[in-house]
Amino acid sequence: MFKTVNKDVWVFDVEWVPDPEAGRRLFELPEDTPDIDVLKQMWEEGGADEENPMPYLKTSICRIVSIAAVIRTEKGNGNVALSLTSLPHNVDDPKQTAEAEIISRFLNAVGDKKPQLVGFNSAKADLKILVQRATANSVQAAKFAKRPNKPWEDYDYFDARNSEGHIDLIQILGGFGKSTPSLNEMAAVCGIPGKLGIMGQEVAHLWLEGRLLEIVAYNECDALTTYLIWLRMAFFGGFFNQVQYEEEQERVRNLLSTEGTLPGKEHLLEFLETWEMTSTPDQKE
Repeated sequence: MFKTVNKDVWVFDVEWVPDPEAGRRLFELPEDTPDIDVLKQMWEEGGADEENPMPYLKTSICRIVSIAAVIRTEKGNGNVALSLTSLPHNVDDPKQTAEAEIISRFLNAVGDKKPQLVGFNSAKADLKILVQRATANSVQAAKFAKRPNKPWEDYDYFDARNSEGHIDLIQILGGFGKSTPSLNEMAAVCGIPGKLGIMGQEVAHLWLEGRLLEIVAYNECDALTTYLIWLRMAFFGGFFNQVQYEEEQERVRNLLSTEGTLPGKEHLLEFLETWEMTSTPDQKE
C-alpha cells in the first residue's frame, strides 16, 4: 500500500502504437512501405497467430500518440482543484501531435511541478515507454530525470522502493498469474466504468485511420478509471474518511458534467452516465 497522498497527484495513462519508422529500420524495409504493411510485419515478427494477430510488442519500438492525466491539487483550507488534461490538446496541429512534443511537454511539466504520479501497470509499461521514447526522440527532461542524493530530499521517479513519487496501483493490487487484475477487470468489480466501446488492440487501427480524437477520448477514460480506482484505494488506506471520499467522488462527477459539455468531450458524459448505472448502492448515497 502507498504511504502518502501528495498535495499534487497526477493519475496518468499513456497510449501508444507500433512505430512504423522503427519497423522499417529494424526489419530493413523500403522507405515507401505503407505503414499498415510495416505494422503487419512487426506483429508477425512479434509472434502473431490466428488467436492473437496483434501481439503486444516491445515498448521501445512503439510510438506514443496520447497522454492523459487527472490532476488533483490541494490548495489549502480544504479546497481541492480537479482537472483533466490530455496531449495533444489539438489533434489537428502537426506540431502538437509529434511524439517528441507530447513526451517533452508531459515529462517537463512533471519535472517542474514534481507531482506524485499514479498509474496502472505504469512501472513496467507507461513510465518505461516514456523514458525509452524520450531517448529515441532526443527529448531532454532534466528536472524529471534528476535524482536526489537522499530519498527523502525529493521525489525520485526511478526508485519505486524508496520514493513515492510514482505509485503503480497494479503492484499493490496484483501478484502473480490469476491474482493480477487488468484495469478493466478491477474497474468492473468496483462498479467503475472500464472500456467504453473501444478496446486497447483497436488503437493502432484508429491511429492508421487518422482517428486520433477517438484515441484521446479513450485515453482520458482510462485515466479517469485509474483515478477512481486510486480514490477507492486511498479510502481503503484511510487517507479519506467516508464523508471526504464522497466529496472526492462528487468532484469527479462535477468535472465530468462540466467538461462533458465542451465540443469533442461528449465521451465524458457517457462515462458519467455509465458510472451512475454501474456504481453500487452505497456509492450513490
